[in-house]
Amino acid sequence: MGDKSEAGAVRRFSGKASDAPDRELSVQRSQRGGAGSGAQLRAVRKDGWTAERRRIFMERLAATCNVSEAARTAGMNLSSAYYQKRRDPGFAREWGQALNIGYAELEALLLRQALFGTEEEEVTLDAEGMVKSRKVKRGHPNAVAVRLLVQHRREAGERRAAEEADRPDGEDAVERLRRALEKVRERSGIAG
Repeated sequence: MGDKSEAGAVRRFSGKASDAPDRELSVQRSQRGGAGSGAQLRAVRKDGWTAERRRIFMERLAATCNVSEAARTAGMNLSSAYYQKRRDPGFAREWGQALNIGYAELEALLLRQALFGTEEEEVTLDAEGMVKSRKVKRGHPNAVAVRLLVQHRREAGERRAAEEADRPDGEDAVERLRRALEKVRERSGIAG
């Protein structure tokens, strides 16, 4: 936590960027400076969301769609993951992208199973432990999983539509700009 100087006193980390040349620095959302002041850099806590932990979390989330497991794998607390998601829009965006990747892989797996089915081998043993019979069961399960995917697709579509609605390069951007200019003209008394 602290460095020993030549005199033997422990020097504690003060939170200044200059005191931690070996630590990762980040701009905190609440510290982006206002009224012409510059952004304030802070060293990322050693037990906080480092770039490496964030990468591990997102990879595991994409692979499993399980936030608890992703947080555990990254060595972070589940509540800190949700706090980081609320606090950091970039983290929230990556979170959504990771879930979309995971659900896309699940959808591909379910489509494969729907097209080709699944096989399960059932082996019956006799009293001596010898194989008495083998049965291969083929099926097309996953009705519940398909319903879940339909729900996810609907929610993802709504989320994408909401994200694109307010984009500056969205389809309705010119119309929104014209409405905003008209309001400004009305307020200032200038005829358009």
